[in-house]
Amino acid sequence: MNLKIRSQLSFMMFVEYFVWGSWYVTMGTYLTQTLKFDGLQVGSAYGALSISAIISPFFVGMVADRFFAAERVLGILHIIGGILMYLISTVSSFESFYPLIFAYTLCYMPTLALTNAVCFHQMKDPSQEFPNVRVFGTVGWIVAGLVLGFLKVEASVTQMLITSGMSFFMGIYAFTLPHTPPKKKGEKVTVSDVLGLEALALMKQTSFAVVVIASILICIPLSFYYNFTNLFLNEVGMENAAGKMTMGQASEFFFMLVMPFFFIRLGVKKMIMFGMAAWTLRYLLFAFGNIDTGIWMFYLGIILHGICYDFFFVTGQIYVDNKAPAHLKSAAQGMITLATYGIGMLIGSYVSGEIVKQNTVADAAIPHLWQQIWIVPAILALGVLILFTFVFREEKSEVTAPAS
Repeated sequence: MNLKIRSQLSFMMFVEYFVWGSWYVTMGTYLTQTLKFDGLQVGSAYGALSISAIISPFFVGMVADRFFAAERVLGILHIIGGILMYLISTVSSFESFYPLIFAYTLCYMPTLALTNAVCFHQMKDPSQEFPNVRVFGTVGWIVAGLVLGFLKVEASVTQMLITSGMSFFMGIYAFTLPHTPPKKKGEKVTVSDVLGLEALALMKQTSFAVVVIASILICIPLSFYYNFTNLFLNEVGMENAAGKMTMGQASEFFFMLVMPFFFIRLGVKKMIMFGMAAWTLRYLLFAFGNIDTGIWMFYLGIILHGICYDFFFVTGQIYVDNKAPAHLKSAAQGMITLATYGIGMLIGSYVSGEIVKQNTVADAAIPHLWQQIWIVPAILALGVLILFTFVFREEKSEVTAPAS
């Protein structure tokens, strides 16, 4: 892969994740403070993305992979997404907002797989080349948060307009990317292939089933963080909350680099246990911190994102890859993604929304009882940790370090 193509793909990843980061983290603040949606409505709005995560494999596997060049589908979806996000910026009722955000996420979620497909088609050794390109996606997400924080538009419709503009830009840029023809043109396709259902056979192994079930369950407390942390930090008075939340992505980047060191010394079980424990600790820090002398607890809760995400999700993905036979590796990764970002996050979006709704105090200076709210995901994460600790059994052969 020459420097020109690598630069094109790196910039593609930067814009792709800038688009996502420019609305996803702060949407809850906008919906609550500006549009006055209740917690359950906010949870439903975030749940739309999880439903789309379940549906998008059908689109990518049955349509994009077989009939059209990936870069062209990528461009068209982002242009349609730009139009939808602009329309989102013009509505104020939940009845109008929800269908539009659902349609937008239906357009956006397939683009995550499509950008990967464009990259992999150009790479001789994706395992070595892809991480150096994908990291620019993390940079794009960080920059988006810094921009929103600097402009102070976390509660403003401006974030939707920024997303719309960048989505249009990405749509046009996509047509300049290297050609990526449909990789499975003419091949027979089944629902089982698309959803990776063949990998369900792996669930007969107790340890594998425990990891999958734990992944679904931990995504319930995970949703509290993604959906409501920005709103929480803004309500308690943190300045530039969106910008400061990017410390979580910086932490994720750091722990990704040092994962091989910890993986060899701790193994799968302890890595996942540390990740779950970090989720519990994070929510306790949010529950008992304050904007004055306890503000360090908020910062530490944000910085823990690296351990929360990498030690659990990345370790889980590595474990699944190690356990699955060669012909089922892709199917197994598809299944764990569907289980987490689809089923787990969908359940979590509605659970978190309902908890926030139940702990809302009208006309109060801080309209949500955040301590009571954060205690719930802390208990949920602790429960999953205890379950995993006593049920999961690790074989020595499973302790295989990821490539550094």
